[in-house]
Amino acid sequence: MRVILSGGGTGGHVYPALAVATALRQELAEREPLEVLYIGVRGRMDDVIIAREGLPFRAVRAGALRVGSFWGTAKGLANLAVGAWQALRMVRQFRPDAVFATGGYASVPVGVAARLCRRPLIVYLPDVRPGWAVRLLARLATRIATTAEASLRELPRGKAIAVGYPIREEFWSARCDDARRCLSLDPEAKVLLVSGASQGAHALNQAVADHLDELLAACEVVHLTGRAEESRLAALRQALPEERRRHYHVYGYLHEMPQAMAAADLAVMRSGASVLGELPATGLPAILVPGVYEGWDQSPNARFMEEEGAAVMLPNNQLHRLPALVQELLSDEARLESMRQAAQRLARPEAARCIAQLLMGAAA
Repeated sequence: MRVILSGGGTGGHVYPALAVATALRQELAEREPLEVLYIGVRGRMDDVIIAREGLPFRAVRAGALRVGSFWGTAKGLANLAVGAWQALRMVRQFRPDAVFATGGYASVPVGVAARLCRRPLIVYLPDVRPGWAVRLLARLATRIATTAEASLRELPRGKAIAVGYPIREEFWSARCDDARRCLSLDPEAKVLLVSGASQGAHALNQAVADHLDELLAACEVVHLTGRAEESRLAALRQALPEERRRHYHVYGYLHEMPQAMAAADLAVMRSGASVLGELPATGLPAILVPGVYEGWDQSPNARFMEEEGAAVMLPNNQLHRLPALVQELLSDEARLESMRQAAQRLARPEAARCIAQLLMGAAA
């Protein structure tokens, strides 16, 4: 079976595609081999992550369409046209049995090419609310899979099914004691994980820097800064007294994210799509700080998790409250346990397998 995967430039779109590819390989087992081609954009997280996985990667031109100027929109449309032409050549050459798109602007040219070549297109919506790319691809899709039931009312009826968020197997198997040893963390201390997702988040990084003494007084901090700000935060760590320095762990990027989440008692994170799968799988309570971008923001994901009792939403303009909120939650074990259980109730271990079966059915 030959499958093209395509996503939108962030880990929250790339990792679900990889999880589905793994599940698809397991479903096919000895019946037939699986050939995979990933089509994304160069210079984002796509090519970094895919290269690590050892999968073939091809790049197309793509860009955001929801921008604040006429010329920006015109440039986006031009990129879409060029990208669709590039993707069309790739689809014709690879001749996939099915195409799997996880949203984001990079997947739009690939979805258009799949439709033009009359190849089955399975679209996955990782977020609670569909963005522009998924709304467009939904019109072209053979079937649509979503993370949450709440998403179904915003998609074409009869096409969509809620399956959960497909994640790597390591998230299900990671254990706290082993993870803390792996990351050299105190087995008895409270541990706070701060992550601005795969590319980092300046506002979260600055909030940690501004309130580092208060945070380290309450817990050990594992801080995923993103590559761009890693050196700045590493220098801040180096300037700390030795005792504090041992409790502040700085990473530009951490592939061992399952271990980091399993080791933590509480997380402070952006509310990208991945939190909808990874927090439930690890049962990790969280403070979610939605990112706000041109044309969209992550608030629906954070609000969904808060309404389910698994997280607390903290807007960017209230980040000054972060130290007090962290201390409040870490000192209330009963509330943390309630949030853990709420997160675990959202877990969908079969999500990747369900999407793999959709792909197999569409290909057949």
